[in-house]
Amino acid sequence: MAIASSSSKTRRRAPTRRPRHRYKPIDLGKRRWIAGASLGAVLLAGLLIGWAAIARRLAPSANTSRDHFDAILVLGYRADGDGNPTPEQLARVYEAVREYERGVAPRLLFTGGPVQNRYVEADVMASAAAARGIPPSAIFVETKADDTIQNACFSERIMQAHGWHSAEIISSAYHLPRASLIFGHTSLDWRLHAAPPLQPGTGDSATDSALEMLKTIRYLVYANWADHCEP
Repeated sequence: MAIASSSSKTRRRAPTRRPRHRYKPIDLGKRRWIAGASLGAVLLAGLLIGWAAIARRLAPSANTSRDHFDAILVLGYRADGDGNPTPEQLARVYEAVREYERGVAPRLLFTGGPVQNRYVEADVMASAAAARGIPPSAIFVETKADDTIQNACFSERIMQAHGWHSAEIISSAYHLPRASLIFGHTSLDWRLHAAPPLQPGTGDSATDSALEMLKTIRYLVYANWADHCEP
């Protein structure tokens, strides 16, 4: 007699369901748009850098043939956090003093406000020049400028008020090409003069040079027509 038993029956397991992997279809149109935009941004950056490099290379070093001027105009650079002149600031001051002693101009005009800290760049440089023996009667300051455009137009106003019309402009070598583009819009007769570093082999840093290239691009694209001196 056959005995039916639940234990004797073969139990069938339910088939295991494999998880379905659902892959999103690749949106080729979107990827092409991103690739095109990226390529366009790279090309635009390259064009801007090339434009700035050419403009800097072609920037004139003077707009006059004269070798004596009404003033030596020293463009500002930041002091340190304690108000002491930095090496680059001193390099500009010392070169201005040398030019003054050579008889290039009978006075020094320092320009620069409290841009990166609370210390006025022009005042710090003027003090350094006085410490090198420049008489107070030969030292003038412009203390409000926040950038090179304001250096140019504020200094031009001071010079016009005194009846001065020409200047030798002193700054670091990497700064002078952009300064040339800016001072080209003034009424002054000018000549650029680079301040050598205090120690040989410690010239313009890569950071300063790269930043100056970006500032040149900004000037060409925007600041040349949008930035104006405040009255």
